Amino acid sequence: MQALAALQSHPWAYPALEVVHIAGIALLLGNLVALEVRVFGGAAALPVPALARLSLTLALAGFALAAASGLLMFASQPGELLAKRSFLLKMALLALAGCNAAWFHGRGALARLDRLARLQMLVSSGLWLAAIVCGRWIAYE
Repeated sequence: MQALAALQSHPWAYPALEVVHIAGIALLLGNLVALEVRVFGGAAALPVPALARLSLTLALAGFALAAASGLLMFASQPGELLAKRSFLLKMALLALAGCNAAWFHGRGALARLDRLARLQMLVSSGLWLAAIVCGRWIAYE
């Protein structure tokens, strides 16, 4: 695999991949928080449906960047990462965030914006923040 060989042979490749990973996380979480702020009453002049379309599109692009870069980083050192509890916890948190998102969209929560939808949004942000903390902790374990 050529990408994997490049990661292992070029001293700047892995740090560059980390930058892509962080940019993806910023796009993802930043747009989810922007939508959450609107749902909780901030920027009331912005219509929720239009902001949701924009925010969720950018959040998905961020997730795609983070997932693709994360998979490449994992492929470069799978044994080492699988031995770290912080990595395993990060993966569990990502799975929970995915289940929460599927439930949120599956129940049409954006159209309802009821108490449960708001709770799910808060849980989502909390899960993503916890996953970021675990991701940073990997380097220190």
